[in-house]
Amino acid sequence: MAMKIRLARGGSKKRPFYSIVATDSRMPRDGRFLEKLGTYNPLLPKDSEDRVKMNIERVKYWLDQGAQPTDRIARFLEAAGERSKPTRANMKKAVPGKKAQERAEQRAAKAAEANAEEAPAEE
Repeated sequence: MAMKIRLARGGSKKRPFYSIVATDSRMPRDGRFLEKLGTYNPLLPKDSEDRVKMNIERVKYWLDQGAQPTDRIARFLEAAGERSKPTRANMKKAVPGKKAQERAEQRAAKAAEANAEEAPAEE
């Protein structure tokens, strides 16, 4: 069975509240789960201790059983000091798209032409 540790959404509309659960990956997001491991309240301030509550012993148990944490849960575990932080390198994320690069080249060419025309006029 493919196990996951993930968030199950609760709360009302526009007032999210999540449970951290251990579940079979084939089950729906808010569906059946094996064990509730904690809670996450994104509406609280980031420095609040009540924002993320986890039963670390049970989380470790499920990780030892082969459960895979989702990206968000992995970040919670990193913040708690239970998991090492992997290097995240998405070098292409900061690079503008192809069209934006073309526009930047055109602007640079126009600016170079304008500077070239102004330079002889000043002398």
